[in-house]
Amino acid sequence: MNQDTSVVKNDSTNLSNEFIKFIESLFPNPRPLTGEVDLISILQGIAVVVFIGLLIGLEREYSRKKTEKIFAGIRTFPLIGLYGFTSAMISSITVQWIYAVFFLGYSILSTASYYSAAIRGRRGGTSEIAGFLVFILGSMVFWGYMHLPVIIAIIITLFLSLKIQLHSFVGKINSEDIYATLKLAIITLIILPILPNRYIGPMNVINPIQVWYMVIFVSGLSFLGYILMKLYGSKKGILFTSLLGGLVSSTAYTFSISKKSKLEENLSFNYGLGIIAASSMMFIRALIIISILNSNFAKFILVPFLIFFMIGFLIYLIFYKNNYQTSDDSLIIKNPFELKSAFMFGLVFGLTIFITKLAQVYFGNQGVYVASSLAGFSSIDAIIISLSKFFNESISSIDASRAIVFATSTNTLVKIIISNIWGSSQLKKIVTKGLGFVFISQIIYLIILFL
Repeated sequence: MNQDTSVVKNDSTNLSNEFIKFIESLFPNPRPLTGEVDLISILQGIAVVVFIGLLIGLEREYSRKKTEKIFAGIRTFPLIGLYGFTSAMISSITVQWIYAVFFLGYSILSTASYYSAAIRGRRGGTSEIAGFLVFILGSMVFWGYMHLPVIIAIIITLFLSLKIQLHSFVGKINSEDIYATLKLAIITLIILPILPNRYIGPMNVINPIQVWYMVIFVSGLSFLGYILMKLYGSKKGILFTSLLGGLVSSTAYTFSISKKSKLEENLSFNYGLGIIAASSMMFIRALIIISILNSNFAKFILVPFLIFFMIGFLIYLIFYKNNYQTSDDSLIIKNPFELKSAFMFGLVFGLTIFITKLAQVYFGNQGVYVASSLAGFSSIDAIIISLSKFFNESISSIDASRAIVFATSTNTLVKIIISNIWGSSQLKKIVTKGLGFVFISQIIYLIILFL
């Protein structure tokens, strides 16, 4: 037992070290690109600066109206970046405070341009702010940062290009969404730093900070799916909305849409297809989580999970020819993030880790199978994270594969039961037939694994 615990700790430490090395590779120690021996590096830096300027300048030129005059475009932004680059270079050769003079000079020019445009009635200073950022990014490139300025430039361009979508998104959010975002920030920035980073409790397999990392990870994934639904889901058809619903929570989506089918029975067929699509997306969601946490485990379950997904999607396509036109309703599921749900998931996840380890130690493989099957009655997130943690440490690859299929097959069966209890008569038939095939394929795969 102690040996297993030490293995978990060592692997956790190695994973943390690898992550730190990756982050450090993005933030190398600053080394100014000066001297004759660094001429090639200087030329490379200039090329990076020009690329950054062209990237942001192209977006500014493309997004402007034909009659609109803008602060800077595809020619000016590269010049701003080069100005920041040469300002940093000159300050390193002469005196450092001269950089502040160059920056002040550019600030005066930019402010004057903004003031002149404001007098003419143009509102907003997005291009001017982008210019400041390009100046700083150009300086950063000279100071030895190559990757980070490019990453920041891509993020800037993304935000600039999503003007219409972002403004549309603001019109769709409500107070509940704002509070949910604040709560997500609370669990990330306030709760996480105060948690102890050590193994506690019976059997020493629960680390509070690792548990909370998983809470943030799963909550963030669900929150991302919800935002995508908010942005695109309601007007993109039932397939797109259902796939995003499966990314948030296929079980919650099934419960919500089953109740909705009784209120709009003429769309029951559509809603049934939506449940099939969302349930199929569960396998992709599981693969995403497992791939991030344990790539070796992902290799073992990649093929069967893709097969389960394709079976569900193929059933959707077969039924789709009889589909009705979808309604343009508001989004079906509510914001998935609440502090209460986050704490509950953390508690369930911690208990799942403990129960999985306990079942494996005292009851062998059969105990893990039972624990996985029971976990599938609510949400598979906790059990797949737990299995990813213990994969090839105290649970073999074949046992972990069997256990995770037990969990997903139970969850598929639960969604069939939910649709039959809360759904309309037509929805019951569609979901039972569609997910029934998926469930049977999972059972067949389990039988093969036990042979």
